[in-house]
Amino acid sequence: MTSSVSGSGSVSGSGGSQVAPPRQHGYTSGWTIFAGVMLITGGLMAVFEGISAIAKDDLVVVTRNYVYSMNTAGWGWIHLILGVLIVVAGVAVFSGILWARIFGVAIAGLGMIANFLWLPYYPGWAIVLIAIDALVIWGLCHGGLERAAE
Repeated sequence: MTSSVSGSGSVSGSGGSQVAPPRQHGYTSGWTIFAGVMLITGGLMAVFEGISAIAKDDLVVVTRNYVYSMNTAGWGWIHLILGVLIVVAGVAVFSGILWARIFGVAIAGLGMIANFLWLPYYPGWAIVLIAIDALVIWGLCHGGLERAAE
């Protein structure tokens, strides 16, 4: 039995049947999957952060004389809603659709801004979430570029 490989990447055997290689979507790559997982992880952390602030937990330090001062319950609702949107973006990124990547970059950017403003209230968690959002933005902007160059 002989087989030949055509220029389109399909393999045809002597029986005339063609077997096409599995089709991979142009926008899914290892970095995109990494960014989706990190979006979901960071979004869940933001949800827990929001719940903690709404419940007036002792983990949140209430500061005086901060330029961006707000009631911690208000910050909690912002983080809770933003966290849910970040999780939705993370799930959407796995579809490999371009709009999901754009939405993921935009929502991760909003998450970075919200956590920067949250720094005086819970600095450790805010720094971790800023780093996660930065990695997400890099992963979504970088992922898929290797295949586009091929």
